Amino acid sequence: MNLLLIRHAAAEPRAEEGGTQSDDGLRSLTPKGRRKMRRAARGLAAVAPRIDLLAASPLVRAQQTAEIVAETFDALQPTSVSELQPSAGVDPALVWLRKLDPTHTVAAVGHEPGLGVLASYLLCGRKEPILLFKKGGACLLAIPPGIMPGTATLTWALTPRLLRKLGR
Repeated sequence: MNLLLIRHAAAEPRAEEGGTQSDDGLRSLTPKGRRKMRRAARGLAAVAPRIDLLAASPLVRAQQTAEIVAETFDALQPTSVSELQPSAGVDPALVWLRKLDPTHTVAAVGHEPGLGVLASYLLCGRKEPILLFKKGGACLLAIPPGIMPGTATLTWALTPRLLRKLGR
């Protein structure tokens, strides 16, 4: 399986940071976040030309990011996956991944630190992040059948800025 991990784009600040939305799950992408993610999605299409399944955390900012990615990948329909929400943890994400077709390229839009921990666990077998995803950043992992911790290979990791450059 190829697993494309994508962190959601920039969202409005949390309420305690001056934002207007008191429910963290309902925070939307900012106009600037949307604009930058559209360019980054074009960059994703340059380095990951096929996605078979586009999944996202049910939180609004992840869903909106997935919708932007979907526009670039032939209007692929995003699926909401609770195992990708911030509080889910690595083990439920692995259970979900093991249910998928091992020949597919799966794009998963989620949050930090969860994406970093998931990537680290798949790459090194450790539940400590060795990769940090900036908002709109992504990486591609090649995972052998069975999806065992420490068996994945990092194909590439790109910052949002590099993805936007690729998307020009």
